[in-house]
Amino acid sequence: MKTTKIGFIGGGNMAASLLNGLVASGHEPRQLWVSDINPETLASLSANLSINVTQSNHEAVNAVDVVVLAVKPQSLAQVAKEIAPFIQHRQLVVSIAAGITQASLSKWLGADAAIVRCMPNTPALVLTGATALYANDKVTSEQRDLAETILRAVGIALWVENESELDAVTAVSGSGPAYYFLLMEAMEQVAVELGLSEVTARLLIQQTALGAAKIALESPESPGELRKRVTSPGGTTQQAIETFERGGFSQLVSQALHAARDRSIEMSKQMESN
Repeated sequence: MKTTKIGFIGGGNMAASLLNGLVASGHEPRQLWVSDINPETLASLSANLSINVTQSNHEAVNAVDVVVLAVKPQSLAQVAKEIAPFIQHRQLVVSIAAGITQASLSKWLGADAAIVRCMPNTPALVLTGATALYANDKVTSEQRDLAETILRAVGIALWVENESELDAVTAVSGSGPAYYFLLMEAMEQVAVELGLSEVTARLLIQQTALGAAKIALESPESPGELRKRVTSPGGTTQQAIETFERGGFSQLVSQALHAARDRSIEMSKQMESN
């Protein structure tokens, strides 16, 4: 894997995070390529990581074994059609563009293209991402391992059986960080109302969120069991939890995630029709 040639079409934040993660995990920088229209982006990546940079998508595609499509969804059709003549049978194409289906990618790149579609989330920017992947039937087991290894450079990577599951992934982990930020934002506002300084409130809430996530990751118990363990009968935590429940907390979460899932499906259909 460390000598596999990987090229990124697009050098934005997610591509930069993946490149940083690959280099940090020991991947040979000379085997990494990135193409971008912005010379400043390329200069920064070259200076920081010592990787190969170019403004030519063709050059990047011709030099690598794995092509990672890291451009904005609205630009992907044009870019994919442009590089399609240069995609070889041996190459794997990994798309991190949200909402662009396998059907569209295959239409633009060719029916024989080996394609992995994935949905990373923004914590990948700090190497704690959660990514779901889906492969078409042209992808070999070795290529699946390659795609998984690339995404694991910025966090965890999990496979889904059906492409439709990526819409649920979008609702859960793709949009998920914003849900936690919303809760943290609301808690901070109330903490200040209760008399804490903004600095103190923010640090307490951030560390509490980190600690809770760490316990959940390291414990074999479900979140429900962990919640019960820290909720003493008749205590302050129980009072707060019961207040959440009376407000319809679980139902509201359900409505929110269903709305996000439905919007993901709707956006995919809109992009396919363009």
